[in-house]
Amino acid sequence: MNGRSIHILLVEDNPGDARLILEALKETRTRSRLSHVVNGVEAIEFLRRAGGHAQAGRPDLILLDLNLPCKDGREVLAEIKADAMLRRIPVIILTTSLAENDILRAYDLNANCYVAKPVDLDQFNRVIRCLDEFWLTVAQLPGE
Repeated sequence: MNGRSIHILLVEDNPGDARLILEALKETRTRSRLSHVVNGVEAIEFLRRAGGHAQAGRPDLILLDLNLPCKDGREVLAEIKADAMLRRIPVIILTTSLAENDILRAYDLNANCYVAKPVDLDQFNRVIRCLDEFWLTVAQLPGE
């Protein structure tokens, strides 16, 4: 990404998981900036620069939980991928659900990746490092 900081939008209602993700990302070598919203409505407002997010920058990558208040992650994913201005932003589903129907539905809605959150702290950190390694170092992310 030309040495610039990678902007990640984290859509996560669990404060503990959000803190773990932030801490794990701080330990990576990639320069990243994290914006955090706690529900699906706020995620769409952030992406459309509406409400209190008029100054929000466009994220390079979205980490999206499925089980969110107000508007769930499936609805958010569907809106993102249906919007010509947003659909190219890679969306990684990062959730506790291992349900086959959730996995299939996420890919049907054009999620770029589906990752189950490990319950073990070391495994959780490893997953975030792997996501960082691939999505922020190896993969070429689309520009705005």
